[in-house]
Amino acid sequence: MNFDILMPLFLFSVPLAAIFLARRAEGKLKSTVEEKEFRNKDIVLFGVLIAAAVSVIIFVPSFTVLALFLFSYSSLLFTFSYAYSDMHLRNMRLYCGIFIVASVLAAIAGFLGVMPADLRIYGTLAFAALAACSLFVLLYAQGKVDAKQKWYLAGLSPALFVLLFVFYNQTHLWFPYLLDVYAILFAMLIIIYLAPMFNWKIMLAFAIGITALDTFAVWGPSNVMYQAASTLTNLKLPVLAWLPNIPLIHTNNGIWLNGLGLGDLFFTGVLSFQTLRKFSKKTTILSLIGIAISFGLFELIIINPGSAISKLLPVQALPATLPILIGWLPVVSVKMLIDRNKPKPEMQTAAAKQQ
Repeated sequence: MNFDILMPLFLFSVPLAAIFLARRAEGKLKSTVEEKEFRNKDIVLFGVLIAAAVSVIIFVPSFTVLALFLFSYSSLLFTFSYAYSDMHLRNMRLYCGIFIVASVLAAIAGFLGVMPADLRIYGTLAFAALAACSLFVLLYAQGKVDAKQKWYLAGLSPALFVLLFVFYNQTHLWFPYLLDVYAILFAMLIIIYLAPMFNWKIMLAFAIGITALDTFAVWGPSNVMYQAASTLTNLKLPVLAWLPNIPLIHTNNGIWLNGLGLGDLFFTGVLSFQTLRKFSKKTTILSLIGIAISFGLFELIIINPGSAISKLLPVQALPATLPILIGWLPVVSVKMLIDRNKPKPEMQTAAAKQQ
């Protein structure tokens, strides 16, 4: 029987890294972006928007979907880059240096033939221009090292992403390598940005509602979630992270790859962040271990086509929110039960006085 250890480990490690970064970034983002906490009506609206977006993706033209996602991703990159653009000189040099090196390497790779032939000249010139702009921004910003955010620093990250997508999305460098890099990056940024906006009660309502919606969308008669994911995957957008099954599974089409959506990483991140807020690091890590184990067991259905376990539930895809919630609930429920049965500090003090 085939099994997988990489994707469960991935589902454990990415949200874990994101929630600890979110705790450190929370104050910084609040000072840059308007502070907000979700309410019940916001969660209902959130669910409605997700359902509408999934349905619309199937019917609207591909170019519209592409433009919408590229704009959303670029806005997210700009927001985070802008929040941290009041950096010290050393960090500014490192930041701009990364974009200069990345742009030069992308231009060289394109010139050497990695890009499609019809885009090679334009792509090489575009990345050369971005490298020149990054150098100019560095020289300009060095004379303005202060506590203010700088939009021209923040604009480098979305510019690099858009150029890489436009000129490399049909190459082997984009799928799965660059696509996975950006999928992980966007998943972590979404967790860092949105997870603190929940509270415990709102998170529970969100968890139940989004799991029910996801399960119906994936296993329902319309199978709309699978169709939407296929559409976005064909557009080469970083909406899923694709990782090889470990141990490797070889097929007629090459190595078997497992995909996990950004929404599932975000869902795990929200659960974990609120668990960390309410309980402790230990409980958070244990809940993530439970999620990873649960997901790995559900994954057996997909990676063992034709086996007895897959015949019990013959499906094309998994609503990953279901095993995530199933893995998280027992750990948190036990922790809440233990805390409820603990004597309160006032009772312990009264008992000590009586003795």
